[in-house]
Amino acid sequence: MTKPTPEVTPNTWSFLRDPMIKPTGFREYDARWKYPEEINLPGMTALGLGLGTQMRKRGIDPVIAVGNDYRDYSLAIKNALILGLMQAGIQVKDIGPALSPMAYFAQFHLNVPAVAMVTASHNPNGWTGVKMGFDRPLTHGPDEMSELRDIVLNGEGAAHEGGSYEFVDGVKEAYIDDLVGDFKVSRPLKIVCATGNGTASAFAPEIFERMGVEVVPSHNRLDYTFPNYNPNPEAMEMLHDMSDTVKSSGADMALGFDGDGDRCGVVDDEGEEIFADKVGVIMARDLAKLYPNSTFVADVKSTGLFASDPELQAHGIKADYWKTGHSHMKRRVKEINALAGFEKSGHYFLAEPIGRGYDCGMRVAVEICKLMDRNPDKSMSDLRKALPKTWATPTMSPYASDTEKYDILTRLVAKLVAKAEAGETFAGRAIKEVVTVNGARVILDNGSWGLVRASSNTPNLVVVCESSASEDEMRAIFADIDAVIRTEPGVGDYDQTI
Repeated sequence: MTKPTPEVTPNTWSFLRDPMIKPTGFREYDARWKYPEEINLPGMTALGLGLGTQMRKRGIDPVIAVGNDYRDYSLAIKNALILGLMQAGIQVKDIGPALSPMAYFAQFHLNVPAVAMVTASHNPNGWTGVKMGFDRPLTHGPDEMSELRDIVLNGEGAAHEGGSYEFVDGVKEAYIDDLVGDFKVSRPLKIVCATGNGTASAFAPEIFERMGVEVVPSHNRLDYTFPNYNPNPEAMEMLHDMSDTVKSSGADMALGFDGDGDRCGVVDDEGEEIFADKVGVIMARDLAKLYPNSTFVADVKSTGLFASDPELQAHGIKADYWKTGHSHMKRRVKEINALAGFEKSGHYFLAEPIGRGYDCGMRVAVEICKLMDRNPDKSMSDLRKALPKTWATPTMSPYASDTEKYDILTRLVAKLVAKAEAGETFAGRAIKEVVTVNGARVILDNGSWGLVRASSNTPNLVVVCESSASEDEMRAIFADIDAVIRTEPGVGDYDQTI
């Protein structure tokens, strides 16, 4: 295999011939690049050859399910990836256009060990990437990604005989059957289905209708130019649009999905945008009645209610706070045999007997409909208001370059730990502890907290704050954590703030 170069100028002879891959695209738990500035089609073929070589090195059966999201360039990228996989002697099962969770489902449905899903997830157009895994329902974590990066960038991909290609039809239909089964809602439910013109447009309306839900369409026409907004149910732009549609239609709620359908966002019947970690607590409360004494995993960006909520405690629920990231969370749920994992970004990991442990926005939508069916006298706003009150920021992302962000974070963690050790206060309160499992989560003596970590997917830091006392305290926590962040000149502006 030709050793890839980190940079080849587009519109040159070399660009059409030589593999070009920017090393920073190999992230903690998936691969993501700007296309064609950071990777070209020969580079994607080199990635496929490297992935196939990694399968053979690890003794994985040489069979893989491959899908792609609905972007105008994803099919070309998938075909380039498939070419490399076939060069490595891998039998490719092409499932066609798909959601990421449909690709994960295909591993079970087709009984194949490996998956590669071409998607930029919720990133805007101009990005591409691959989510991949060998040990269902898990996807590559830091160790696997590091090994793959070395194989690819060192030109160690090895050709092997036995490669083949097969297009497999019917996976979409089987996936929807698996999600819904024969479930029908027994109460009237009117739901705004928000897909932002992304891939979920081909799935979510059909799933709702099959359950007997009245659908209020919101940007459900497939359009890879994303003419309204980038489908990302963590972004306030999409949530505000969902809220407006609930208010104008009188719907019971809005459910919104990201570009590859592995995340779900919720707006209640009053138009209130419920952050995903709070939706997780609502779901956890419902599941705790069905499965008492279970363990739930929450990522470090999530509300403290998973540990402190009296209703969860009354059902013997144990909370486990873990590293942010779909690969880390999936792995942790499986490792400790948790019933579910909940991530602030809207990734939920529902394990047996509910789901198969991978993140699936469609599965969450189905389970929310079942939850509402089990609570026929309650609205989503009733369930929200029943939670203990906290005040939380949105997920905020100040710029920090991919080459600098981890070094910046290391220094920020050290500064925050030093503040705690020196007995300094945060927002006028004592610091109880600084949890450093994933960045630094500064926890105050009343359970309020502020977090800074590095984004695994984009050139940013990530900042989240929550107060159990007041909005003023939440803002004070943010001000104090931001003051520390501003000591680093490599940190730029926020994408959004409070």
